[in-house]
Amino acid sequence: MDAYSQIIHHAVETAGRSVVKIERLDANRNVTGTGSGFFFSSDGYLFTNSHVVHKGSYFNVMLHDGSMYPATLTGEDPDTDIAILKSSAYDFQPAQLGQASDLQIGQLVIAIGNPMGFQHTVTAGVVSALGRSLRSETGRQIDGLIQTDAALNPGNSGGPLIDYKGEVVGVNTAMIRGAQGLCFAISIDTARMIAADLMKNGRVSRAYLGLSLQQITLVPKLRSGLELKNKSALFVTGVEANSPAGKAGITDGDIVVSFNDAPVETSDALFRQLDREKIGQFQFIRVIRQNRLVELRITPAEKIAV
Repeated sequence: MDAYSQIIHHAVETAGRSVVKIERLDANRNVTGTGSGFFFSSDGYLFTNSHVVHKGSYFNVMLHDGSMYPATLTGEDPDTDIAILKSSAYDFQPAQLGQASDLQIGQLVIAIGNPMGFQHTVTAGVVSALGRSLRSETGRQIDGLIQTDAALNPGNSGGPLIDYKGEVVGVNTAMIRGAQGLCFAISIDTARMIAADLMKNGRVSRAYLGLSLQQITLVPKLRSGLELKNKSALFVTGVEANSPAGKAGITDGDIVVSFNDAPVETSDALFRQLDREKIGQFQFIRVIRQNRLVELRITPAEKIAV
């Protein structure tokens, strides 16, 4: 094999034994849907998409060797399209989780799925954009997405997006409205944060602002002129009607650079600050508007996934 093929082969070998096929069953044990997932802990917890497991009564996971095990739903968060299952399976290798914050546009990434069982499907591409906010087919806004041209085959939703080392940098999702030819994955940094709440409480309660965002690089001249520490920031591509952001006066085209005096360079950095304690409490958010810094007061609202 050539060098490029060897890199992909090694990465897939590293992560492949963690990937499973998931079957969603109704109350009568009839299969109503399938998808992919991957183990991230040695005690049988695995990531998948919320839309893969939603409204399921029972679940099965099929390992790389075709063996089938039951699984139970630990919790799901439709707002990030993340769900966690717990399985009694034992012959698997947990995936190594990487850092999505280290990703660069143009970097090689590989999507793995197990839609049919017994064998993996693998596609490769590059990171096209970071920190995207888009709406799912259910109308929910999903934040902190990685955009890639690594094609997602049917049934690959919930599988891992890995880097050249075989470390997981995202959870693949294909549930984006109007995204023909574009593929997306939920940042593994976002998935980690969601997992903590799901494993503790079975659901996620969060503060939200109502923004659609795109991570961008700030040009040195702008950074210098405004005395900013940020190398990156979040470009506002949309504001929900009657949302906290709309009421605060944030508009399309603003660039979010800080929240409560903490620099904001990625969507994950902003989401980490939107915890329960921020709900109903006014905060300060700074944006660049027409090459000037503007500070606004914003009061995050509660958003509970159901």
